[in-house]
Amino acid sequence: MLNFDRLPLFLFASLILLLTPGPAVLYIIARSIDQGRVAGLVSVLSVEVGNFFHAVLAALGLSALLLSYPMAFNIVKYLGAAYLVYLGLAKLFTRLPGAEEPAKRSEPQSLKQIFRQGLVVAVLNPKTALFFLAFLPQFVDKSRGQVSLQLLMLGCLFVLMAILSDGMYALLASSAGQLLKSRSLVGWVERYVAGFIFVGLGIAAALSGSPQ
Repeated sequence: MLNFDRLPLFLFASLILLLTPGPAVLYIIARSIDQGRVAGLVSVLSVEVGNFFHAVLAALGLSALLLSYPMAFNIVKYLGAAYLVYLGLAKLFTRLPGAEEPAKRSEPQSLKQIFRQGLVVAVLNPKTALFFLAFLPQFVDKSRGQVSLQLLMLGCLFVLMAILSDGMYALLASSAGQLLKSRSLVGWVERYVAGFIFVGLGIAAALSGSPQ
């Protein structure tokens, strides 16, 4: 059972963290600008499924095992970074329509592809495992019972809050994307904004520090 005396502090701290844009939010914004509201919300769902995966790992103690081995941590980190760069370069080098078809959109990805990509990006982010391992135990009360169950419950609460906050970013970004596209900037929006965000996230992930 959770310590309800600490719960308001947990909810407040989680809200502050979630409203501060991080890599997951930038990924969702890029997807929302690129392909609209539904794609943005699907990317939110995929990222939060990945976050739930890390919350389960933290509850089971497997995140600590991963973070105890710097080589394993770095392998996962670089795989995730490489995948983000790949997504960005694929977008940047997609051929735009010719001058005779200025308003034509590039071929959109299916929602299944978007969900799969977001899930891979989230799961291959060991920093999320590190975050849950560092953040959640601060609100666990050992006298209240099984620690792993408390960690899992806190992780689920955080993910539910993240769905709401990230969904807000997806809706705002998709509206901004529609505004840009209505001004005949569709090719520029789809190619460069989303592409450079993905590449930038990949580079930032690759240059991030060790688990220590």
